[in-house]
Amino acid sequence: MLTPVVVSLVIFLVLSVPIAFSLGLVSVIGFSLSDISLMALSQKLTLGIAKYSLLPLPFFIFSGYLMGQGGISKRLIGVVQALTGHKTGGVAIVTIVSCMIFAALSGSSSATTAAIGSILIPAMMAHHYDRAFAGSITAVSAELGMIIPPSISMIIYGVMTGTSIAKLFMAGFIPGIMIGISLMIVSYFLCRKKGYMGSVKATKEEKIQKLKESWLALLMPVIVLGGIYLGIFTATESACVSVVYAIIVGCFVYKEITWEKFKKAAVDTLQTSGMIMMVIACANAFSFLLTREQVPQMIAETFGNIAPNSYVFLLLTIVLLTITGMFFDSNSAVTVLAGILTPIAISFGVDPIHFGVVIIVNMAIGCVTPPVGVNLFVACKLGEIKMEKMFKELIPYWGVLLLDLLIIAFIPQISLFLPSFM
Repeated sequence: MLTPVVVSLVIFLVLSVPIAFSLGLVSVIGFSLSDISLMALSQKLTLGIAKYSLLPLPFFIFSGYLMGQGGISKRLIGVVQALTGHKTGGVAIVTIVSCMIFAALSGSSSATTAAIGSILIPAMMAHHYDRAFAGSITAVSAELGMIIPPSISMIIYGVMTGTSIAKLFMAGFIPGIMIGISLMIVSYFLCRKKGYMGSVKATKEEKIQKLKESWLALLMPVIVLGGIYLGIFTATESACVSVVYAIIVGCFVYKEITWEKFKKAAVDTLQTSGMIMMVIACANAFSFLLTREQVPQMIAETFGNIAPNSYVFLLLTIVLLTITGMFFDSNSAVTVLAGILTPIAISFGVDPIHFGVVIIVNMAIGCVTPPVGVNLFVACKLGEIKMEKMFKELIPYWGVLLLDLLIIAFIPQISLFLPSFM
């Protein structure tokens, strides 16, 4: 049964059938060949998304869209520009810092690319940055939307593996900040080499004015994440709080959310959430087939024969996930692989929280690697850039991201330090 299922999945993916439909179709094939009632398939599809822990997902997506429509992202960029825009490569550094802050609000790398890139790619080009470089730095920085909490991918990993979402959120902070700083260092040297100078230094009065304009936007991650870690509300409740906060600030303070913008945010949220839920439902049925055929056990046995210890296992996992990230949507890959690989990682003595961060960081890199790097497509569309022209600019960033990933994978304390206090 396994061979026709795998062959069918490969054919569907080669034909560019959406991942949700690919998984759904091969699940139908697998259930039929195994003489399992299709009633069981419908049950697996339903059980895949009938989970309380999935409730934060659409709310965080909705709050991200509301922030883009409500002017919150624009004000965040303004204050970062005033504080750091005058340095060498200032606009590039502004892009990275803005992505780090917006990542703590949106939970999505593609949403971060769209929200920040729509403003800062034109700004970089206005400062005579190369168009391809502007698109590359935006796409790479926006991958932090998957790592810095609240992260949609971390919610999916937590649901698929039964791992604490609050601890995963806490575990993403230090790796996210570390990656952000490394990107700033590389960007500084690249911009100095290319001769990209900063803008005019803002006066003290201008900095204070920008802080006054944006303090409500900066307060949002403090309220949302602080409430989780202080035990004031759960991750699910915090997602609802973020929506209410975004509506209040966008509608009544900044007054930029009109009824049309609200409807657009709602429709975009329904489309994005529906797509993710479809993938999760079909992945649950597909995972049932793999488990029934003892595929996880076979992978564990193979890894056990090849990998003498956890370090070799993590290295093999990174190779596997890097290749997967080149061809799969990141959230889809997390959905499919988390449930298979995490039990194997635990058998090697790898903490599931640490392993979750390794998977998320690895798949975040997939957002900026062709041919399916979603951030690259968004950045190309915003900057009217041909993707192949970005590859040369992306090489140093791919190198530093891979180095960051290896450090995070082989020094678990980076991920586990903050969760240890919970």
